[in-house]
Parts: sequence; C-alpha cells; structure tokens
Amino acid sequence: MAMTIHVDIVSAEQEIFSGLAEAVFASAVEGEVGIYPRHTPMLTKLKPGEVRVLKDNGEEEQFYVSSGMLEVQPHVVTVLADTALRAADVDEAAALQAKQEAEKALHDKTDKRDFAEAQRELVEAMAQLRAIERARKGKGR
Repeated sequence: MAMTIHVDIVSAEQEIFSGLAEAVFASAVEGEVGIYPRHTPMLTKLKPGEVRVLKDNGEEEQFYVSSGMLEVQPHVVTVLADTALRAADVDEAAALQAKQEAEKALHDKTDKRDFAEAQRELVEAMAQLRAIERARKGKGR
C-alpha cells in the first residue's frame, strides 16, 4: 500500500476537497511545488493557478485557486484559497471575457483601471483557462 497524505482544499465559501492523496502539486509564488507524504513542513503563498491532487486510488483531481496559502505538515496538506473551484467547474466563457477585458485595459491607455489590477486579472483569467485546458486533455496526464 502506498503512503498517503491527507489533503484539505478550502475556500472562503466552502470546503472543496478533503481526502487521502499520494501527492499534491501546486502553483506557489516561488514556483511549482510537489508534495509527497512526510514532506518537510512548509508555508507558502499560492499564485493563481492549478492545484492537482493525485488521489490514493490513482485518479487525479484538478482545482483552480485564485490565490491563498499552502500549509504542509508531514501527513497533512492544507490549501486555504481565496477562491477555489474544481477545474471542470470554471466558467470558460467568463474566463475568456475577463482575459479579453484585461488585455484591452493593458493596451488601452485611456482605461482608468490600474495597470497592476489589469495584470492581476489577466493572470487569473489565463490560469483559469490553463486549468480548463489541462482538464480537457485527460485529467492532466
């Protein structure tokens, strides 16, 4: 039997996932991280992107998080996200529209939105679209 780690993914609204996993992969601010059972304790910020959970039955689940924190203990991984969705639940049309609007704001000097805010919106929209694309390509494999 493979070693497992307990994973909890929660957002401000609800618990998204709770269960056993063989590994967790996430988009941290410092780069992509892979967590396995008995990992060294760690606390890091997450950037908009995917969190992938390789469950103890071999299946992979994918989630989109807008930002948040990742806490790792030897037998527990906790993702505390501002917004978290299963990748399959991300609204592709809304993400595409948000991406277009952010790109327009970045190129349109008459737009009153802050440049940093437009960049943040673009990063989030592109991360959502990547999560959708990966989910379509066979659960990230």
